Amino acid sequence: MDFECPNLIMWKDALSSYHARLESLNKPNLVSLDDFYRNQLPSLIHRRNPNPYITTAELSKLMQWKLTRGKWRPRLLDFVSSLDESSVKSASEKAFKSLPDITKAVSELTVLKGVGPATASAVLAAYAPNVAPFMSDEAMEAALGHSKDYSLKQYLLFADKLQAKAKDLASEGNSFTPSDLERALWSSAIGAKLQASQSDPDLETVETRKTSKRKRKC
Repeated sequence: MDFECPNLIMWKDALSSYHARLESLNKPNLVSLDDFYRNQLPSLIHRRNPNPYITTAELSKLMQWKLTRGKWRPRLLDFVSSLDESSVKSASEKAFKSLPDITKAVSELTVLKGVGPATASAVLAAYAPNVAPFMSDEAMEAALGHSKDYSLKQYLLFADKLQAKAKDLASEGNSFTPSDLERALWSSAIGAKLQASQSDPDLETVETRKTSKRKRKC
């Protein structure tokens, strides 16, 4: 998926294939972890009014999701799993209150051991997907041309680009959040890797076949 692509249908196709891409990786618990992260965790956080926060157990499960969907780094999971409950609650409360100031929100979370800008972005995306997208390698590569710099500065550039792109793609009856775009970019990248490594046509999703038949171009 070319990040500059203006074709709304292609972005929809990439996003709609997200679940199939998850399944295609055949990673233990990835589908259930993704369901927790995208569907359960946001509700849990928002129910805690008037001061939403995330718990240590939830942060640990979020980290499992992040590492399973991306690169496995067990030490990071050990760090966050051992964090003090009150520290996690306090840091996340302050971070959520700081939004839409992403700089301040990330800074509030990265005081926690094992939580860098990428993990902080995942926490913020669970709470405010329309503001803060997750900083995945695949989406960073598509939007910025590289994925090796996990600094706050790079995350701000990344978030700005996805926010602007979401606005560009908005149309009557259609809207994309920056987090939707991250998933679409991730899905597209995983699909490209699968097609490059395997020649079995049955691995293609229905969405991929439809896209090929329509021969849409960006």
